[in-house]
Amino acid sequence: MHVPTLIARKRDGAELEAGEIRELVEGFTQGEVPDYQMAAFAMAVYFRRMTLAETTALTMAMMETGDCFEYPADRPAVVDKHSTGGIGDKVSLVLAPLVACAGCWVPMVSGRGLGITGGTLDKLESIPNFRTDLEIAEAQKQVAELGVVMMGQTDRFCPADRKIYALRDVTGTVPSIPLITASIMSKKLAESLDRLVLDVKFGTGAFMRNRTDAETLASAMIAVGQEMGVEVHAILNPMSEPTGQAVGNALEVCEALECLEGSGPLDLRGSVLELAERIAGVSIERLESYLDDGSARSKFDEMVEAQGGNPADLGRLAEIHRAPVIREVLAEVTGKVTDVDAGLIGQAALQLGAGRARATDGVDFAVGFDRFVKSSETIHAGEPVCRIHARTETDFEMAEAMIEQAVKISPH
Repeated sequence: MHVPTLIARKRDGAELEAGEIRELVEGFTQGEVPDYQMAAFAMAVYFRRMTLAETTALTMAMMETGDCFEYPADRPAVVDKHSTGGIGDKVSLVLAPLVACAGCWVPMVSGRGLGITGGTLDKLESIPNFRTDLEIAEAQKQVAELGVVMMGQTDRFCPADRKIYALRDVTGTVPSIPLITASIMSKKLAESLDRLVLDVKFGTGAFMRNRTDAETLASAMIAVGQEMGVEVHAILNPMSEPTGQAVGNALEVCEALECLEGSGPLDLRGSVLELAERIAGVSIERLESYLDDGSARSKFDEMVEAQGGNPADLGRLAEIHRAPVIREVLAEVTGKVTDVDAGLIGQAALQLGAGRARATDGVDFAVGFDRFVKSSETIHAGEPVCRIHARTETDFEMAEAMIEQAVKISPH
């Protein structure tokens, strides 16, 4: 294959053959195609886009560069959920054990947070000794025994995606719908799923800023899933305000635990149930019973224990990760909350240390926000808008200023 010719054809709008795409992806993964050629190809795709056949071929090629999950023939339905990212999005922590209670197998391979978007792995790793670095054989065994595993991407799991994403991140090609689709779907389809539900976010706290772009991405992922024999559902959700009332790693786990016990914020519970119903094969009423009778919380505890953690630590998580400065931000006026800007709140959490600006950065499990007001609520002057968990007084003051900008109150 002559790579410059292939790049030029894509640049000029030609449709590439599946074999050409596979050869390019394999060559790049093995180090035979240099970064600069793959970067040029990504830019050509960014401007010229891809047909469904090309996007499917790219997804399959990326998936086939590594190992895929394998299950016995008599297994139950294998299902998963993917979110395109958001602020305060701890839905996966509740949904995975909940759907396992319905008898499905849930092999959830998740990612870390980057920028203002939180990561499921970072939240799980706030649980002392919880292991996310399972190998696929170990994960398959746990899924067969418990029905659920929540883990990170191994070196042998879609290695092409890791390399291509790192290149896109530094070449301005991250926002390409075909490249986003292939990145997400290659990892999810390597889990060898029967059903997948996509939580596609749009708004100030999401990668997709408007509903139209979110619909385009959802349609592309559904189409690729169908081409590969997987039942895919997509739900579009606005990310104009955080999900739930907590933003930050340990704080979000604490809120997820409340939901797993049948309480917690109503918007979090509603989102979990809506997404879970699409893949669980049982009614919302049955799923609600698993939350309310303790079944989902018990399944989460079993998973924590299987992956090296101690369920007894879950009730003490707020003390284990207690920030030095914890104080409320108070409303200055009485009125109706008209806006809780998720994007600004995500930026504030990042500045506190709850997120990472670069993939190599660490995260502070203790910092963030909780007890956030929600849009349309009435609040009185002197009542708390939220509570800030900060490492220093300076950090608190910085976050307080950003929260005052993010939360808009229309005076009565």
